[in-house]
Amino acid sequence: MARREGTQEEIKTVKNRETKYIFVSGGVISGVGKGITAASIGAVIKAKGLKVSMQKCDPYFNVDAGLLNATEHGECFVTKDGAETDLDLGHYERFIDEAMTDESSTSSGKLLMRLLTDERAGKFGGKSVQLIPQFTGLIQDTFEENAETHQSDVHIVEIGGTVGDMEGTHFLEAIREFPTRVGRENCFYVYVVYVPYLSTSEEYKTKPAQNAIRDLREFGIVPDMVVARLDGDGRGAGFVKKKLSVFGGVAEDAVILLPNARSVYEVPLKAVKGGVLGPLDRYVNHGDPDMSGWEKLMKQIEAKPRKKARVGLVVEHVENTDMYLSVTEALKAAGWAEGVAPEVVWIDASKATEEDFAGVDGLLVPGGTGPQSAEGKIKAAEYALEHDVPYMGLCIGLQTSVIAACRRGGLENANTEKLGASAKKHNNVIVPIDEAEGKKTSAGRLMRLGEYKTELVAGSRVAGLYKKTIVIERYRHRFKVNEEFVQLMEKGGLVVSGESADNGMVEFVEAPEAKFFVATQAHPEYVSRPMQPHPLFVGFVKSLV
Repeated sequence: MARREGTQEEIKTVKNRETKYIFVSGGVISGVGKGITAASIGAVIKAKGLKVSMQKCDPYFNVDAGLLNATEHGECFVTKDGAETDLDLGHYERFIDEAMTDESSTSSGKLLMRLLTDERAGKFGGKSVQLIPQFTGLIQDTFEENAETHQSDVHIVEIGGTVGDMEGTHFLEAIREFPTRVGRENCFYVYVVYVPYLSTSEEYKTKPAQNAIRDLREFGIVPDMVVARLDGDGRGAGFVKKKLSVFGGVAEDAVILLPNARSVYEVPLKAVKGGVLGPLDRYVNHGDPDMSGWEKLMKQIEAKPRKKARVGLVVEHVENTDMYLSVTEALKAAGWAEGVAPEVVWIDASKATEEDFAGVDGLLVPGGTGPQSAEGKIKAAEYALEHDVPYMGLCIGLQTSVIAACRRGGLENANTEKLGASAKKHNNVIVPIDEAEGKKTSAGRLMRLGEYKTELVAGSRVAGLYKKTIVIERYRHRFKVNEEFVQLMEKGGLVVSGESADNGMVEFVEAPEAKFFVATQAHPEYVSRPMQPHPLFVGFVKSLV
């Protein structure tokens, strides 16, 4: 729907009968698994043949995830239209295989900025602007806007945080009010709770979950389905359904038990086995889901690998592996498809040695770096070139590999100001993009964000992997290769194998004589899927065996 003009105080009464809305919230503890649960429900509904879209509502007042500390929040996931978002959107894309957009990520800060912009523009006609109904009304606008943008049959909204947190109350109030717009029959509330297992008494305890359901009901929301996360394999937990049903006021068949899974990609299958279709079919009955793709994937995951391989991830931060979640998921997907089990070895770039590089079968340098880790990443590329070790560079991994090649080509002090060095004109191999090559973010940073078209060199390794010469990838960077140093780079062993279609920027480089040495300015990990691994990751994994 188009953005509303005039006052937002008026509550809509127009009911959209074509779209169903599912709201997923969580209680007891943070990190209970709302994102995976929401994505799994989306996967099941899509397997019914319906169009699904998803949205994350985050309580924090940051406008987006672009400036969030990744060591605390995990990776910044970039959508096709260039939005910098929470990592949960990566889960959504991998599970339902649908591209998210800027609208799919809704933070309190982003909403507040939009609300105040409207107020300053006089769109409220001088009326008081309040939490209810203006702010909660705007939140509800985003639900309908998303459904309209994606033309979805079912729109799933995950409410971040934990029910009871003061900072998320406006989202809970918005979803409580929402049936007045679209009808209660078009709203379905899912509540994810945690049921701990006490090893001393060898029993599951439901009291925290019971209290959490009561907290939700106090907000005026009665869940249509309760998903109970269980420790262990769930044996001895049969009574949990009955107890949560009686004390939570939920139908017993609408209490779904989800024991720990061997893989997050088993959760859609466990949800179906656990009875999720009972309550879902009462809400959106569209035949049985075709789960054969998920069943095939789980067979691949559980199959004995024909080969194990150690992959050295040369990174700046080893204390929070969620910073590189999409990379490790893309590696796993390629490994499952090829029957290879990649074991990730975390290498701290600030302390990396040749001994670290020698102890792995391949090196992967993902995006994100600071001055303290720059030299370690450059040394990783140098080592791979000199010892013919399979190498894959993403974003900064391309930039550091180009610096390494220029050093090998004779410019021993090749560097870049990006990495904290006092690079002069004669050795500044990596330079900032200009205004014609990127756009300013709301934070004022000039960046190249989102999808861009790239032209690959015919006959190159990357063209062979993609099986085409025109590709579209996602980007997130502020610096580029200085083309004045391309000849020097070639002397050091690398050639350009792909350039941006809009302005000829270097986007791919490779070492033609190497077993496998490919680096890209792009983030192919964002578009890899568990059932459709990205060709660059497949090529890299193949080179390890």
